Amino acid sequence: MISNAAKYAIRAVLYLAKYSDTQNKIGSKTIAKDIQAPPPFLAKLLRDLASKEIISSSKGPTGGFYLTDNDKHKNILNIIINIDGTTKFDSCFLGLSRCDDQNPCPVHYIVSPFKEQILADFKEKKINELANDIEANKTLISLKGLDIN
Repeated sequence: MISNAAKYAIRAVLYLAKYSDTQNKIGSKTIAKDIQAPPPFLAKLLRDLASKEIISSSKGPTGGFYLTDNDKHKNILNIIINIDGTTKFDSCFLGLSRCDDQNPCPVHYIVSPFKEQILADFKEKKINELANDIEANKTLISLKGLDIN
């Protein structure tokens, strides 16, 4: 339902939530290596998120990406919308060009509640809430040596 780009972006933001702050900024290459993402692609995603003020960044020898307390209280939907937009949630599950409550496809009423619920859940869930699950060792953001939990 979401692109690989959005998945990488969410994983990177959660990594930042766990390992960064205003005093500890992290470079995109380090993040990419630890979450097993393509480095140049992840760097672009992180720059995009920083330019849209979803995450924070600074340039220079001690620069990098990080999350402020304010950033950690943003919702996951912000990341998805800034990377993917909402077209994947708005489009027809079967790929029809026109599908809505007035002109439904055969699976519209099966899929529509699911799409609405997942959007609501992503809007409600804050970055710091998912990061807390990682801290509590309930979830992973990488399988690399199972050490990013």
